[in-house]
Amino acid sequence: MLVENDILVREVITKKELRKFVKFPLKLYQGNKYFVPQLISEEMSLFDKAKNPAYEFCEVKLWLAYRNDEVVGRIAGIINHNYNQKWQKQSCRFGWIDFIDDDDVSKALLDRVEAWAKAQGMDEVQGPLGFSDLDPEGMLIEGFAELSNIATIYNYPYYPQHLAKLGYNKDADWVEYQIQVPEQIPEKIDRIAQIVLKKHNLRVLHAAKIKEIKRYAMDIFELLNLAYQDLYGFVPLTQKQINFYIKQYISMANPNLISLILDSNDQVAAFGLTFPSMSKAFQKARGKLLPWGWFYILDAMKHEKTIDLYLLAVRPEFRDKGVNSLLFRELLKSYIDNKFVKAESNPELETNNRVQAQWKYFDYRQHKRRRSFIKQL
Repeated sequence: MLVENDILVREVITKKELRKFVKFPLKLYQGNKYFVPQLISEEMSLFDKAKNPAYEFCEVKLWLAYRNDEVVGRIAGIINHNYNQKWQKQSCRFGWIDFIDDDDVSKALLDRVEAWAKAQGMDEVQGPLGFSDLDPEGMLIEGFAELSNIATIYNYPYYPQHLAKLGYNKDADWVEYQIQVPEQIPEKIDRIAQIVLKKHNLRVLHAAKIKEIKRYAMDIFELLNLAYQDLYGFVPLTQKQINFYIKQYISMANPNLISLILDSNDQVAAFGLTFPSMSKAFQKARGKLLPWGWFYILDAMKHEKTIDLYLLAVRPEFRDKGVNSLLFRELLKSYIDNKFVKAESNPELETNNRVQAQWKYFDYRQHKRRRSFIKQL
């Protein structure tokens, strides 16, 4: 327990306190038309040691900030030992940070994480980051008047201002794009795709049922580990994490919205995992699946006209060989057939020119930017 000014910072211990931690954003962002709440049940499971395999290699602390017994902020501290071993660092992450617009609150929260990090022998604090690269990461610094999505963080404009006051500096930036789905596949993408198919002896998997995709699920996440290995903050997923994410991502997917490119050995050369946007459905659900949350989600799966580009990757030996064009041609076929209007990219590192170059074939705009901050202890 830490008291600064009139702010009490208390570690989350009980299930009742965890529920307060998970539900605090619903109160903080009440009435905000851009904020998209997470499902309470999924967030509760995320912080359950018995359910989240990341706890096998992560030390985790959660704290709530109180003023006069009212919750006014929250924060998670995470020491990811696999990350520190891979990148040869002694780094502590902070994540799930939310607070009212009060300097005393943000300072008390980050002071608590920093004190814990020092006690554990860490020499820096960075974030917002999650357990893995598949958790929401990066604090929004541009695009506050844009609808968020369920894979990213939304925050008020005052958040990064508080971080700067507390001595946190830029560590990395991600950018996000909104892309208009064209009425027909761009001629150059189609032409490159045809050449690539023949030249590299590739084939497209046209799956009618999700079980056909599941056959390649392990390959998909092994490719993700390989393709993302040098990206900022990335830690290879363990086998248990892969199993966890297969259930989370693959089981609920529509096979028509997944693009799988296979090589001559029937191995995944590239993949695109995309979903109809759940943003408006999750807003209506207000964090709950019952009584109406499931209805809103299922309705969005059928009728939503914005597509979210969740995970896309190309095996390193096929990079810069036009395989991206083949991947997008197959996705575009489905988007056009299903009358999707626009697509939302997931965050891309601002330095990832290879990924961003693909948007030049479309009508697009860069509409959000988010940042990971760092502070040396």
